[in-house]
Amino acid sequence: MAVLARCKLAALTFLLATAPAMAQVEAPADDGSGDAAATQDAGRIVLELNGATDTDAGACRMTFVATNDSGEAFERTAWQVGVFDGEGIVRSILVLEFGALSDGKTKIVLFDLPGSGCADISRVVVNDVAQCQPEGAAETELADTCLDALSTRSRTELDFGI
Repeated sequence: MAVLARCKLAALTFLLATAPAMAQVEAPADDGSGDAAATQDAGRIVLELNGATDTDAGACRMTFVATNDSGEAFERTAWQVGVFDGEGIVRSILVLEFGALSDGKTKIVLFDLPGSGCADISRVVVNDVAQCQPEGAAETELADTCLDALSTRSRTELDFGI
């Protein structure tokens, strides 16, 4: 019991000693970067390469995030992307299907690229729009929004662009 009391006393002493210093720590000044990103994405569809990790099966699992802030809702969305190896050679072309994408909606898709690890990939490029059907439109109607309002970014070491 005496050991527990000493531990509590030591913890309390530590907290009291550091409290004034902790109280003086200020939050970083708001430079508006969070608001700037939201403002920059307004009126856009953002495709983000959010992650790329190797799987146990020897594939590169890529995580893509689509955020629709275009002001338009879509019944079907899909983009064709090209995947380049480390020597700049197109390794594969695939279609990322996001399906319905309401205005203000964010969706995530995972894609496993078999055959080699992520270290063998240098960049991913949006080649074309595969599907972009506005809500209520005919199935054959494609909107220009899915390419005209598209922007890309990557949270990985891989280049990702248009």
